[in-house]
Amino acid sequence: MLSDYHVHLRPDGPGSEFEKYMTAENADRYRAAAEEAGIEELGVSEHIYRFKQALAIWDHPYWLGAAVDDIDAYEAYVREETDLRLGIEADFIHGREDKIEEVLSGHDWDYVIGSVHFLKQAALDMDTYDIWRERSDPADIWREYFQTLGEAARTGLYDIMAHPDLVKYWGKDRPIPEGDLRFFYEPAIEAFAEAGVTVEMSTAGLRKPIGEIYPAPAFIDMCLDAGLKFALSSDAHEPLYVGHGYEQAVELLGEHGITELAKFEGRKRTLEPIG
Repeated sequence: MLSDYHVHLRPDGPGSEFEKYMTAENADRYRAAAEEAGIEELGVSEHIYRFKQALAIWDHPYWLGAAVDDIDAYEAYVREETDLRLGIEADFIHGREDKIEEVLSGHDWDYVIGSVHFLKQAALDMDTYDIWRERSDPADIWREYFQTLGEAARTGLYDIMAHPDLVKYWGKDRPIPEGDLRFFYEPAIEAFAEAGVTVEMSTAGLRKPIGEIYPAPAFIDMCLDAGLKFALSSDAHEPLYVGHGYEQAVELLGEHGITELAKFEGRKRTLEPIG
């Protein structure tokens, strides 16, 4: 089995209105791309900040500009007009755990993906609100990122932790800490193991400035030592990128002796052989 659970049915930004992209025809385009890539398990996980309910969690300017859709309409669309697994990518916001839980509750998710894109008001992977404009110490940023990622896992809100070393997004365009990066990974992986979450291997990094898969090989090794399991994703925002880079990802999984991938239904995880 191959799967792709971290998929968005539309691009970010203007011109990606719900009515334009949340159609049976658009879902069929993604399904066709998945079949072409040999992907059997396909799920959709729209960003939580695209929904007006998310403003109860956070009122960051980026969210204020994006949160216009209705989460109930999204759930109804996926369940009634597609055969996709129903997921959501829910950003973790420190101190707002109870509000995140309220927004997620009462919905028939197959899985919930947790991600950290912001540290306080600053973004890790966007030119706008770029954290590197206000903070210059890479060790400080990396330390806070992985501690926050671990904090997210411990909430119990999430099934899959997305692109778990996203802090490397900019590659050589931003500084990285000196020394052994495993020192920074450790708090997150300890928390992952305690929470029993699934770790996402994401090919999205191949399309970003870093030009490599998330997470790094050393991170993968530490996850395996901790007994953690993996899901595979592309983080596609258009059909073209469904399953993008999967040959490289499957090779990387094999190099680390990973023979199974996580499968989700009704927030219950099973493991299936990679095929």
